[in-house]
Amino acid sequence: MLYRFKSKAGADVIMMADSADAVLRLMGRSPAKQGILEAATLPALMQALEAGVAADEAQFQRAVDAARAAGEPPPRRQGVSLRQRAWPLHELMQRSAKENTDVVWGV
Repeated sequence: MLYRFKSKAGADVIMMADSADAVLRLMGRSPAKQGILEAATLPALMQALEAGVAADEAQFQRAVDAARAAGEPPPRRQGVSLRQRAWPLHELMQRSAKENTDVVWGV
């Protein structure tokens, strides 16, 4: 399944379901076939998303530090990072917040 996030403020953002579900959960939202991120809530949702991305990066950095401390090679990120996956939606949310318009999907 694909999610297509839409807003009058910018181009559609398309995400695979597993990535979109993770991003929605970071913002405290339940994954659903249809939904709306209301313009009034976008600043708080963006903060939650940024905090989740920062936590993910901090966790990976701790793993790197632990490996180095143990004299082992540091782990490598597998695939695309959460920051890279979340960034297009974050950008759309920023634009939508500036233009006071909602972000929707599945409609």
